[in-house]
Amino acid sequence: MRWLAAIVFAAAFVVVAGTLVPRPLWPAEKADKAAGTHRILVLANPIHTDIAIPIDAETLARFPFLAESGMPVTHPDARWLVLGWGGMAFYIETPTWSELKPVPLFKGLTLDRSVIHADIVGDVIEPADHVAGFDIGPDEYERLLSFIEASFMSAGGRIEAIPDTAYGPNDRFFEANGWFSAVAGCNTWTAKALREAGLRTGWWNPLPVSLSASLALYN
Repeated sequence: MRWLAAIVFAAAFVVVAGTLVPRPLWPAEKADKAAGTHRILVLANPIHTDIAIPIDAETLARFPFLAESGMPVTHPDARWLVLGWGGMAFYIETPTWSELKPVPLFKGLTLDRSVIHADIVGDVIEPADHVAGFDIGPDEYERLLSFIEASFMSAGGRIEAIPDTAYGPNDRFFEANGWFSAVAGCNTWTAKALREAGLRTGWWNPLPVSLSASLALYN
């Protein structure tokens, strides 16, 4: 029992320290917002976080393969492109908790290939408990878009959706670069993307609650 208590204490300490120790340690120079800002959102549920970027001409030009995959990016009600990175088996095969299966769960707790889930949504109400919004400068936004673009895996220069994997008509799954694990998971990807956007996160944010807390502390 003492060993178990020690493991639980150590795990809790690492999570707390990963939240309270900022990354980067020192704030970057303030973004020059004189040239305008871009609004981005962080959407959270109990186990996963997504980044939402506005659907506009810049987004459509940067990610043309979304329209080519059949996603309704030009629909008049389309407002946000929601992007999340995660483990292939768990992400694709578990659209709802009632569909949880042992093999995807095992891969999600160990090691798996990664995918990006892209979804189209309309207006998002702010403020909300599960939504955090940030205004970033044009240079920071460009770095964020570059990071997201580099996360997609291309084959022969083309990026194509994984066939027969979407949850519905508005979303698609794409193969991603990198391996998913319990240490480097969906929320650590979100945190890294936000650091590219000039925001500060915790040093290690494996859980949405730790990422949300660090974002609130340091931004």
